[in-house]
Amino acid sequence: MSRSEAFAKTGRAAVQQNIQGTLEFLQKYPPFNQMELAHLSFLVENCQLRFYAEGEKVVCPEDGLVEFFYIVKQGTIYGERRQGQDSSKETTFEITTGECFPIAALLGERATRTSHIAAVDTFCLLLDKAAFVKIFTKSNPFRDFSLRGISSLLDQANQQVQSRAAETLGSQLSLETKLAELLMREPVTCQGDLPLHKAVQLMHEQQISSVMIADEMQRLQGIFTLRDLRRVIADANADLRQPISEFMTPNPFHLSPQASAFDAALAMTERHFTHVCLVEDGRLVGMISERDLFSLQRVDLVHLARAVRNAVSVESLAQLREDIRSLVDRMIAHGASPEQVTRLITLLNDHTVSRVIELCMEQHGDPGVEFTWLVFGSEGRKEQTLYTDQDNGILFEASSQEEANAIRQKLLPLAREINLALDDCGFTLCKGNIMAGNAELCLSREEWTRRFSKIVREATAENLLYSTIFFDLRAIWGPLEGCQILRREMLALIRSNDVFQRLLAQASLQHKPPLGGLFRDFSLDKKGAEKDTLDLKIKGLTPFVDGARVLALSHGIESSNTLERFRQLVSKGVIERLDGDAYAEAYHFIQLIRMQQHQQQARNELAYSNRIYPDELNHLDRRILREAFRQAQRLQASIAFRYQL
Repeated sequence: MSRSEAFAKTGRAAVQQNIQGTLEFLQKYPPFNQMELAHLSFLVENCQLRFYAEGEKVVCPEDGLVEFFYIVKQGTIYGERRQGQDSSKETTFEITTGECFPIAALLGERATRTSHIAAVDTFCLLLDKAAFVKIFTKSNPFRDFSLRGISSLLDQANQQVQSRAAETLGSQLSLETKLAELLMREPVTCQGDLPLHKAVQLMHEQQISSVMIADEMQRLQGIFTLRDLRRVIADANADLRQPISEFMTPNPFHLSPQASAFDAALAMTERHFTHVCLVEDGRLVGMISERDLFSLQRVDLVHLARAVRNAVSVESLAQLREDIRSLVDRMIAHGASPEQVTRLITLLNDHTVSRVIELCMEQHGDPGVEFTWLVFGSEGRKEQTLYTDQDNGILFEASSQEEANAIRQKLLPLAREINLALDDCGFTLCKGNIMAGNAELCLSREEWTRRFSKIVREATAENLLYSTIFFDLRAIWGPLEGCQILRREMLALIRSNDVFQRLLAQASLQHKPPLGGLFRDFSLDKKGAEKDTLDLKIKGLTPFVDGARVLALSHGIESSNTLERFRQLVSKGVIERLDGDAYAEAYHFIQLIRMQQHQQQARNELAYSNRIYPDELNHLDRRILREAFRQAQRLQASIAFRYQL
């Protein structure tokens, strides 16, 4: 009997003597906790137990085709890979109790590309290739995990989050419900030459609040609503015998029937209308109203947005913030993604800021100058959570420096009142004074251009910090054109300056993901009130935000949103699709953990904090969080290689 055969015989005997214990062990960890008992029992019965001493190689490229599927029963495995032609090596991952490897090599019927080494004395369960293949074909959860890896675990984590959130909200249909499922009747249409009074009679007979105008091929041409009718009646010169095409809203916004209820609710909220036409293959197939959405669930997004836009005072706006928190609770329970939730919070925040500006102008007087309210940072990226402060500024047009100075003196008193009113609404004052009431951030477009040019040309530490704030900009009130021109000028400056790109890349590597050494999962703070915690925003999200920013700005991508930047970087071929998907999933999960914490803090009336105690997370969340931080490491490593840092 060979040495390997002796090891296998002894290892199988060790498992056979404790089948029940091994089953109970595996049922604590995904994907095994999702498998049918018969399939899991087959896996255990075909396993052998193997011991690896500290520093011993478990499987490596030199071994050739991978013959076993490994599950860590006790201890830690780390991966080591050579860096190109260099003799140096880097640790690429750590695998701990309940985790498994090397799946990609097994599925690809190849050697592993990484050496897997025992970091400490370690026991592994080994499943031979034939048994692995059989389990792969029989067990859906096991196959899903093998093919999708961390993505399948994210599904489980999201289900847990939804389940916890839904405990206090009851069972309701999901925001991901397809609009096609909400269609209850054929669309009521008329042709454009129908006289208006007959179209109104049709609306009355059908008891509908809108009628869609389409040609004989059911191609959508326009929509006419009760709001349009009120406008017509208010016009003393309107002739009700004219064709409805003269009064309709032409080429209305529309969605596919495969779009979700969330897509429709968000569109209504962003565009201030109450109906969405549904078009498929160029043909009108129906219409969804806000009433349809309200009957779907209690998540009354459109109604809340309307309440914000029509608030009569800053005090009433402040009271509505609690409704926004409740809305976020419900969205999470209904399966909304972190990206959807942050878009919703940002949208409602935009409405709140716009209404505060209008109320302050009513109270303190219109300065008589046209201006644009800019937002930076997380609001500029549309990535706000409930925990947010102010990063804003003002842009205006001026033909000379003297005119710019005069306009600034008119706008600054109003800007300071707006900043104070926003603070009353829960948007805390910026400690760094990045606010429109600061004379240095109330600038003409030419002044903003000069400031941005100086940031790019003189890349001091202070200017690099400013670039991470100001270069994620967006206009939310007032004319948009000035901001669009400013953004295009800024991108042109950066694309033509390789030195600034490299310095920006270097700055993006400052915040290292909080992964520990070989003997612990996370690198935690060791002293003071923050002992044993890590900062999800600075250490978790910022590496992705900064990495996406430097790559996007260097390649002329106008979007300021992190996930949209990753999508466009993939479409431009700057990063691989698999990498882009992995970065997005990791960013999503860290944001989800952060949101859960903020929701819990709000319910318990505690101050918002981005710090968590990893030891308080369940095993699944800890495992995915560790993998998410590894993706941040990979992104930073790719940037360091790209810019030779």
